[in-house]
Amino acid sequence: MPHTLPARLRDLFTPAGPPDPLFGQSRYRFVRRLPYLIALVLVAIVWPVTATTLPRDYGMHSDLAFALAVLQSVPLLLAVRRPLLAWGIVFTAGTVSAALTPHWQGPYGDVLPWPWPAAQIVAMLALMLAVSLRERPRTLAAVWTVVTLVSYALIALVGGPVNASWLVVVILGGLLMLLGGALRRSSTDRRALAEQETISEAERSRRTLLEERTRIARELHDVVAHHMSVITVQADSAPYRLTDLPPAAAEEFGSIAATARESLAEMRRLLGVLRSEDAGEGGGVKTPQPGVDRIGQLVEATVRAGQPVELTLDQEPASAALPQAVDLSAYRIVQEALANVVRHAPGALARVSVSADDEGLTVLVVNDPADGPHTPLETAGTGHGLVGMRERVRLVGGTLDTGPLPGGGFRVAARLPFTSTSTTTDKESPAA
Repeated sequence: MPHTLPARLRDLFTPAGPPDPLFGQSRYRFVRRLPYLIALVLVAIVWPVTATTLPRDYGMHSDLAFALAVLQSVPLLLAVRRPLLAWGIVFTAGTVSAALTPHWQGPYGDVLPWPWPAAQIVAMLALMLAVSLRERPRTLAAVWTVVTLVSYALIALVGGPVNASWLVVVILGGLLMLLGGALRRSSTDRRALAEQETISEAERSRRTLLEERTRIARELHDVVAHHMSVITVQADSAPYRLTDLPPAAAEEFGSIAATARESLAEMRRLLGVLRSEDAGEGGGVKTPQPGVDRIGQLVEATVRAGQPVELTLDQEPASAALPQAVDLSAYRIVQEALANVVRHAPGALARVSVSADDEGLTVLVVNDPADGPHTPLETAGTGHGLVGMRERVRLVGGTLDTGPLPGGGFRVAARLPFTSTSTTTDKESPAA
């Protein structure tokens, strides 16, 4: 709060907000246009009446009267957006006009309205109402005080019989400002209530989302995680439960148990994300996410499952040096591509290549056609895997190219830039 007198005065006569049009937030077009229409009508009335009345009744020179009439009427158009500034111009021009025309008796001896002629009274009342619809209570009090003091000072300085019409500006103008201030306060309260309702609705939606995610996490835990735990226990205990188990079979059971444990860890990590309130980019995930440095383990697990895979890391990047989104996306793309090979082309050779340069990471997974007749583990896919790949590539602003090869087999090629670009290209053959 300003402490010096000039600073306090500046604060009193500083607009409270941006120059938005009066009633500009109304949903009705007619209401939004109404202030402009009223301003035009007032200008059409005040300008010619003032330009005619000042020379004829108050003895002012016609040229000066015309200039003052412009200053007392045209700023009414400005009042639609800046009512306080418009009031300042019109009130100043009216004060100058009153000082230059200290005459209050008409040609027939009647007392004329002074210091504010009739047209000026209409303009002042309209501006005081407009100011009250926009400005703070202390500014309204300052405007009313200035109008009252200047009116009384002009009358006291000139002396003589006075028309009581100046009280219309003081009394009726004050009532209009009280009414406008009340309307402004009511409108402000309604907007605040609407904003609070919007926030409450957003909170309800967020709470509903969290409850749904918690329910999904609970279902996943009760169904999938339970069965994965059973698989792990059975695979680990198989060498002790089954007598005369060949070493190769025991090793296979160990591989199954390791894969199941890894899947169970991934599942628990996913459950942590679902249960977290901040599950945005990395939100809610407290454990390290898999990246390029774990692609080798992924390939080894796939080979142990009986699927031949060749891995080529031309320039093995350190996961710590890669952007988190790129690192995780590369791992997930390879994981999904190898899973598709296992499901749709079991026994076919798959070649995985991951290379990095200064601008990004290139991931390539190509599988040959299966040798001889084979039975796919799945004959109809949902396509969710390719959709997930595309979404991950879009996340980092990269490109994806998928589709069957001319001689058989399938190809997945992804380019993941280290710096996300504004334009993302997603190429995919119709067969994909």
